Amino acid sequence: MTWSFGDFRLDPERFQLSCRGERVRVEPQVLSLLIHLVRNRDHMVTKDDIIAAVWQGEAVSDASISSRIRSARRAVGDDGEKQAVIRTVHGRGFRFVPEVTTSSPARASSEGFIPSASGHPGGRPSIAVLPFERLGMPPELTILGDAIPHEIIEALSRLRWLAVIARGSTFRFRQVADDLDLVSTALAARYVLSGVIESPGRTIAVTLELTDSISREIIWADRLASSVDGVGELRSRIVTHLVSALEAHIPFNEARIARLSDPARLDAWAIYHIGLGHLYRFTAADNALAKRCFEQAIMADPQLARAHVGLSFTSFLEAFLRLTPDPELSAREARRHAERGLELDPLDPFANFTMGRTYWLSDEPDIAADWLARATALNPNYAQGFYASAFTSMLIGKASVAFSALDTSLHLSPLDPLLYGIHGVRAQILIQQEDYEAAAGWADRAATTPGAHYLIAMIALVANGLAERHDQAARWRQTIRRLKPDATSADYFAAFPTRETKSRARIEKELRRHGF
Repeated sequence: MTWSFGDFRLDPERFQLSCRGERVRVEPQVLSLLIHLVRNRDHMVTKDDIIAAVWQGEAVSDASISSRIRSARRAVGDDGEKQAVIRTVHGRGFRFVPEVTTSSPARASSEGFIPSASGHPGGRPSIAVLPFERLGMPPELTILGDAIPHEIIEALSRLRWLAVIARGSTFRFRQVADDLDLVSTALAARYVLSGVIESPGRTIAVTLELTDSISREIIWADRLASSVDGVGELRSRIVTHLVSALEAHIPFNEARIARLSDPARLDAWAIYHIGLGHLYRFTAADNALAKRCFEQAIMADPQLARAHVGLSFTSFLEAFLRLTPDPELSAREARRHAERGLELDPLDPFANFTMGRTYWLSDEPDIAADWLARATALNPNYAQGFYASAFTSMLIGKASVAFSALDTSLHLSPLDPLLYGIHGVRAQILIQQEDYEAAAGWADRAATTPGAHYLIAMIALVANGLAERHDQAARWRQTIRRLKPDATSADYFAAFPTRETKSRARIEKELRRHGF
């Protein structure tokens, strides 16, 4: 579906604005704003609506909204005086004014125009990994242009949420890799990963680009290099770096596009990705929204294992964070939904990870460890699996195992949505080892990381109190009371039932000293 108004054509699926056939260059947020205004042209759109649609509910200033409105007006030949396209309803919001006609899109290919074959939404995201373009490679190293993409395909095939086009199909496009229309159409690929490998002097460098085949946006790119002697380590680093990057960037892009799509046209996978976006904000309100999305995804497709696993995750958070008056019921629900997800897809690392975490809630860390080991065996690049393994090792006092798993998790996913937990577990182990100064430093980092909840602030309070940094501990006490006024030491030990008795006693004493 595309919208036309005046000389302009807006394609929300390709995420593109054009004027008289020429593409208009605009920032992604400005384009998201235009799409939202056109989609809601039958009524006024408030600033809160815009914040929810464009910034996904994050706090933004009025100046930021005004800046995007000005840019949107400029893109469609409007201004604050004329307001022929975007009209300000003073003190209330904005309206999209022109008459809009709707039509079905057509996509250009090397052989003319064909119907859109990979528009969003359309099921599980798919990716085509192309052979790398070789520049200045010595003959003995040219095989890397095929070998590294082959290793990437093998690694990505472990991701149950991503459909990976087989090597036999993607490598047929060696000579036409730069024809994105041809590649994405022939392979029905939602995303295309391309690369350039070169060897200037005694080094090897690989440049990677992940492209959204519909919008033609590059949604992620990076460059990695090493000496020729380190080519083996470079190959491994490329694969692990890429898998963790795709775990973050593709779901984020899928959720962004789904939010901008007609809700009536969303399929189960699109709804699931919207839920995933809410899930990783770790607030009571977002957890409730995520739960609703996963339930809707199951209604659309009862066999979608990941939607059941998502419900397990939301129930886990209800119990773990005490978001419900009946955490024991939520714990049982977390186990039940995880079991259903595993029935549908026993080889999904996310399902095994989620099942393992349900055993934290029943204080059975040894059983949790078995499920989490299975998750990382299914996907050796699964950062959250290693984090959860570290958490489990912390509970039973295996410090060296926990530190190793934390290092692996951080290496695989340095910007992980559970980063606050990675730092928080490290702080807890350091408390067990009575290294309070180091514990306070890591706990402060954990509690100031996006997504950190009140339990992480409790770790920071304890660590700073034991380090005799009393002013900082008092500040974390205020934060805890703001985030959860009724928080108690029982909440802390329900979430972190450590079996290391000496540190447990010190932690409880410190919490009680601060009124918990």
